[in-house]
Amino acid sequence: MIRKSIILSILLLCAVITGVAQQSWSLENCIQYAMENNIQIKQSVLNTEYNENLLKQSKLGQIPNLSASSNYTHSWGRALDQTTYQFTENQQIGSLSLGVSSSVNLFNGLRVRNTILQNELNLMASYEDVEKIKNDISLNIAAAYLSIMFNKELLAVTESQLEITGQQVERTQKIVDAGKLARGSILEIQAQYASEELNLVNAENQLVISLLHLQQILDLPIDTSFEISIPDLQDPGHDPLILDATEVYRIAEQEMPEIRSAELVMESSEKGLKIAEGGRYPSLYLSANYNSGYSDIREQVVEVNETQIPIGETAGGEPVFSYPTEIPVYGRYPFFEQVRDNRSAGVGLGLSIPIFNGWQINTSIANARLTLENAELELQNKKLMLYATIQQAYADALAALKKFTATEQALISMEESFKYTEKKFEVGLVNTVDYNTSKNQLTATQSELLQAKYDFIFKTKILNFYKGEPITL
Repeated sequence: MIRKSIILSILLLCAVITGVAQQSWSLENCIQYAMENNIQIKQSVLNTEYNENLLKQSKLGQIPNLSASSNYTHSWGRALDQTTYQFTENQQIGSLSLGVSSSVNLFNGLRVRNTILQNELNLMASYEDVEKIKNDISLNIAAAYLSIMFNKELLAVTESQLEITGQQVERTQKIVDAGKLARGSILEIQAQYASEELNLVNAENQLVISLLHLQQILDLPIDTSFEISIPDLQDPGHDPLILDATEVYRIAEQEMPEIRSAELVMESSEKGLKIAEGGRYPSLYLSANYNSGYSDIREQVVEVNETQIPIGETAGGEPVFSYPTEIPVYGRYPFFEQVRDNRSAGVGLGLSIPIFNGWQINTSIANARLTLENAELELQNKKLMLYATIQQAYADALAALKKFTATEQALISMEESFKYTEKKFEVGLVNTVDYNTSKNQLTATQSELLQAKYDFIFKTKILNFYKGEPITL
């Protein structure tokens, strides 16, 4: 039974692996997989957990601290008994001290409170940083995905052109064999076929490289069977721009995590300045302690005897005794009784006033102001970069749309021209050079049309993304 179970498990594992290998990845699947498995995202999430711990610790810093201490000392010769504070001579002493202490900060220039607020802002900024990394990865995946789609269409165009040239090689060979064309014509068309075969190999290589690039972004093991699903995309003429760059930026300025993160960092720097300024204020704290101790040479009175001591004689020679005197008898002093009897407690209120500390507080304040100014400049820079990115995407989208429209019209004319040239070539009215030139121009126009199409699609996806829309195809 165990052997059958093992075999069944292996077969199921093979089936799962095969299913993964044959899975057709959509853009949404790719993005979702990256959100769950990307290493950069995981590292950024760990940073948020680190900031969560800092915030928790700063909040716990408001409550009183509590510590216990214990110290055992073994001494000999002339030594001090810590429980009686008396010196002993040539005697070994084993003493134990116990203590519990606590203190709480009552006021320190609001530095604790501002530290809590600063850590809250840092935590929120780290959340935004995670979203920024997710956005960057999503855009990279979209670009890689569209690159694969472009290379697939370009490969299909190259294969189609190679097939047409192959047919022309066969026709030309027959015409040459019939003696209607010189042998140089078949050599030229064969050279064109060889050149297009090389173009096909290059197109295949570009497709393979783009597939590998997407797998690398997803941190997937390289798999030659990796494949994506191809959605139906409308031509640019049916997907016009809706908002201009200024309108997109107005939305993006409120939505993009890099802007929110920079704003939170600036607010955190403001709290950092207040923390530094709090160093100029006095600190007030309350403390309490409870102590006890034990010594192995200390003794206690175990009983008291009464006796009379002779202090003289009478005139008749009889002894005269003192009043009854109590003579204590010392014995063992148990540990727990000593700890109980040696108890002491205290409460203290302390005030620390900064007067001069080597200019450290003023330096900290000056550095905090510089940090704040740098955060303000960083926020401005992030906004400028975002606006520049949106402007560039908008300009590129408009240029791609114009290029697509113009190339689309040019392609219609080029296809008609090539059909005419092809017919003339078949009857010998056009030489091979002119035929190859016309065909190369057609192929180049088809390639430019594809480039304009996918460039427009990607730039519009960027604009829609900055408007707050998810990346989909």
